[in-house]
Amino acid sequence: MAEMPFVDTDIEDECAMYATSELSIKKKRKRTTGREIEEGSERKKKKNKQYQPNYFISLPITNPKITGSIQAVQDAIIQKDQRLSKAMVRSGSLHVTMLVMHLSSEEEIRIAVGALSDSKIFVDDLLKGKRVDLSFQGIDHFRNQVGFVNLAENDHTTLLKEIAETMKKIFQEKGIMTGEERAFKPHLTFMKLSKSTELRKQVKKIDSSLYEDFKNHYFGNEILHRFDLCAMLKKKQPNGYYYCESSIVFGEKQAAEPDDAELVSLSKRLVENAVLKAVQQYLEETQNKSRQTDGSPAKTEEAASGSKNESDNGNSK
Repeated sequence: MAEMPFVDTDIEDECAMYATSELSIKKKRKRTTGREIEEGSERKKKKNKQYQPNYFISLPITNPKITGSIQAVQDAIIQKDQRLSKAMVRSGSLHVTMLVMHLSSEEEIRIAVGALSDSKIFVDDLLKGKRVDLSFQGIDHFRNQVGFVNLAENDHTTLLKEIAETMKKIFQEKGIMTGEERAFKPHLTFMKLSKSTELRKQVKKIDSSLYEDFKNHYFGNEILHRFDLCAMLKKKQPNGYYYCESSIVFGEKQAAEPDDAELVSLSKRLVENAVLKAVQQYLEETQNKSRQTDGSPAKTEEAASGSKNESDNGNSK
């Protein structure tokens, strides 16, 4: 497998490998004072830095069976090699990466948010009301640097790949460089040496025998219900998940389990209803007071009652 750039970014190393073909530049050599200067190499370094992925589309993993099984694998590996504790991905960060991109400004982030929103229509059209049930089984690796759980090959995985291809086209049409030319390989990373610079000095390769017992282990199924536009370099959320700029939600889980955005919206509606009710009550009280001071029925009845009392008093005299 080709050498992968950007291994120090806080996202799977293997995601960045898709960007290599986009960033490749033919080296041009120019002879100056008896030496060859690789101008293309310098431009490539600059371009690599300029287009280094810093955002990605995430499919979050939320099934406790999957996260619990992965935790068991991680614990088993750490028992055999304590150093690899620094390589483990926290359960809150577990996800499948759909595509990566470079966003260099707030305007490009806004465009990407719009592209993600536009994707929902096409994803819903592809789903046609069907549930995408992703099955995670077996462990594999990239160059013994990254350990991940495979997605079982079936119709659901094929549909996920079709969704990824559709989303990539939508982002590219918006002018967002996704940096992906190679075939999309959905997977769930749970361990990577690049999480620690110190660790990479100590461990060059992850010994596959450390997780041999889980080689064909069934981890569980995840129902596709949400995609997030996440930042690689911004501070993560308290639960370990990445900073999220925007999300699209769909499928059965949307109706059964409202996400944070839906809960916020519900809270806003409750507050608005409470304020509206208070305003209506205030207006009613104000109108009642106004009627009492402007000859309203309440005031007339009071005056009539007073006249009757005076009459009664006169008669008694």
